[in-house]
Amino acid sequence: MEKNFRYKKRFIFIPFLVIAFGFLVSFLVMILWNYTMPSIFGLTTITLWQAMGLFILCKLLFGFGKGPKRGGPPWKRRHANRDLCELSEAEKEKFQQYVHNERCFWEKPTVRSDEERPGHIDS
Repeated sequence: MEKNFRYKKRFIFIPFLVIAFGFLVSFLVMILWNYTMPSIFGLTTITLWQAMGLFILCKLLFGFGKGPKRGGPPWKRRHANRDLCELSEAEKEKFQQYVHNERCFWEKPTVRSDEERPGHIDS
């Protein structure tokens, strides 16, 4: 009975936390905007509601939450891991060389000579 009551209490308490967090973030956006933008760019100050609208607009434009995870979604990683596990040692070494030669650009020169350019014709 006590566990069921705590479970129901969460559904009442969590929306208040979300609303409070929204107002807190909007207040911070308003303070930062009003402190920096008018002095740097000569813009007018904004209210709390305008700051909340600006925050929501930014979240809609730039996304909610975390960015893409390294390696992509889990089902894609499982498929890639399964494929890599099936390779022999020689094939794994060949794949590592390919990745190093084709994907690691920090050791390659940034400017190619004429001989290295694709479609170069010797005269």
